Amino acid sequence: MTSVALRLAVAPPTESCDSGLAAPTWDFDALTTYGPGASVDDAVPAETTNATTRPGQLPQAYRDADEADLYRRIEVAKETLGDRVVVLGHYYQRDEIVAHADFVGDSFQLANAALTRPDAEAIVFCGVHFMAETADILAREDQQVILPNLAAGCSMADMADEDSVEEAWLDLAEAYGFDPEGSDDPADYPGGKLPVVPVTYMNSSAALKAFCGRHGGIVCTSSNARTVLEWAFERGERVLFFPDQHLGRNTAKAMGVPLEQMPMWNPRKPLGGNDEATLQAATVILWHGFCSVHRRFTTAQIDKARAEYPGVQVVVHPECPMPVVDAADAAGSTELIRQFVADAEPGSVIAIGTEVNMVNRLAAQHPDKTIFCLDPVICPCSTMYRIHPGYLAWVLEGLVAGETHNRIEVDDDVARHARTALERMLAAAPKPLTGSAQGAPAATAATGSAR
Repeated sequence: MTSVALRLAVAPPTESCDSGLAAPTWDFDALTTYGPGASVDDAVPAETTNATTRPGQLPQAYRDADEADLYRRIEVAKETLGDRVVVLGHYYQRDEIVAHADFVGDSFQLANAALTRPDAEAIVFCGVHFMAETADILAREDQQVILPNLAAGCSMADMADEDSVEEAWLDLAEAYGFDPEGSDDPADYPGGKLPVVPVTYMNSSAALKAFCGRHGGIVCTSSNARTVLEWAFERGERVLFFPDQHLGRNTAKAMGVPLEQMPMWNPRKPLGGNDEATLQAATVILWHGFCSVHRRFTTAQIDKARAEYPGVQVVVHPECPMPVVDAADAAGSTELIRQFVADAEPGSVIAIGTEVNMVNRLAAQHPDKTIFCLDPVICPCSTMYRIHPGYLAWVLEGLVAGETHNRIEVDDDVARHARTALERMLAAAPKPLTGSAQGAPAATAATGSAR
């Protein structure tokens, strides 16, 4: 399998999302955007919650090292550290990072996987900032969580900042006539239901997870979003869902919520761009946020795949726009997509709508099937892509030398409330959005077949 990094380096500009991604990671870490690639058009907020605008601090020696040298140094450092360290690799990481991961999975699977290594003094999370925060919230006090590159943020997570959500909550409290700092017990309200239940996607800052914990809300993942919404509707009249509008819309629509009862909340407009009547009729209020990678997928791409490959099966992530999810054969979390491919018959042709590193890896793992990305342009998650082997070697060799680089620490009070929302999520057993594939609860240990 040719790595995405190599394909970017040799691909003509017309076949690559942005030729700048072929440059060394540290060349664009300090840019005031999310960097070249899928998120290049996303405006970085003045006070990002995900450390995106912090430049990397990678020493020159690691920048100059070649791929083979970095691979060897990472493996030597891991062997030296032994059980004192666990390396977690998200599905969307480049292959050069996944090769060293002890566990591979989605963000919450990996946070849970870390708990299975009680002897680990350090958790090196090869993902993005909100994932490392979640790992720190769930880790023991004596464990340290490390993000190899502090510039690895998340544009979607930054689309719902704490101040904007707090302001929206005040507006909703006035519209629905409740105390914004009042009780989070449904029994204290008419009809035994909260006026609004806040639900945040895992792709959000620790501060917003804490916001949900304080106000009777919950966290969801793409695998258990339906179960979480069912929990929220049992407790509340309506839901405020952030930051990803598409996951919220696709999940609620599959549950039978009419589109006219799902208004968008734009934090830059009064009342989120709504009038009082619209808010009174709302069942799910969707935050104006999205994933830049999954927003790229279109129904035209699905039509093209079906025309070129009769009988092709199309599976997409629920962060994709609603028309794409509706046109697909199945939709679900990264783990559901992985299982969908694994369960398909030999000879199957499968078109996938999710991040290209994961798609390429699935194609390599299943040579008896034809697997390709719906989007023909090479376009990895540009912030995930910032975790380069040089950064991993730097933080691991630092641990060997008794030094900790890029530790992620969540404030105790924030962590306490965020943990409440995460524990509620843990109790919500996953259900697939559509399709027949079932998600698995545990992360995959990184073996030869997982690379």
